[in-house]
Amino acid sequence: MKKIILFIAFLVLPFIGRAGEGFDKQLFDAYRQENMPVWQEYIESLQPSAVSSQTLLYEYGYCGYIVAEAKKEGKEALMPEAKRYVQQFREHVEAQKGNLPAGHYEMYMSAVMVFELRLHVAMRPIKAMSLAKEATKLAPEDPLVLSYYGTSLFYAPKPFGSKSEALEWFEKAASRFKDPKWEYCWVREANEMYIKQCREKIKKTA
Repeated sequence: MKKIILFIAFLVLPFIGRAGEGFDKQLFDAYRQENMPVWQEYIESLQPSAVSSQTLLYEYGYCGYIVAEAKKEGKEALMPEAKRYVQQFREHVEAQKGNLPAGHYEMYMSAVMVFELRLHVAMRPIKAMSLAKEATKLAPEDPLVLSYYGTSLFYAPKPFGSKSEALEWFEKAASRFKDPKWEYCWVREANEMYIKQCREKIKKTA
């Protein structure tokens, strides 16, 4: 079953210097094939000067994957690796704070705090939710931000979140993901998965 984030890879290729639609399509195709080594290689290939809003989106995704893996029974040995990737992600987000689109710093820092919570590095769930909400106020039309907030509501325990409210945000994001520029964005596909999951869970509790 697909988890909070699905991360995949197509072929082990040298990603340094690659950019543009073809680059995104390769990672998107990889995402659909549920094979992860290339995403890891891409993250490892990043130089500080190459970090951007686009690359942070892939780091965010890979962190979600490696944290989920480290939490699985029998895979505790991955915990140091997961912590390293999350710490690197935090550092990159902080370094890019002034260069990110509106709401993206808050979105990514919320994600960092969620990852740290799951890894028992720091416990700031209220702050994470607050940042996610703030991001929607700063970027009310950004599908990445809207989908992320939906995710935070989907996974948050009551009374902090709900599946029905999460569905509303996922549907808002879906309407904005219709723009052709998001064709190869892996979050668009994940957002569709969450819409289906929300509807199923809501139907079961009706």
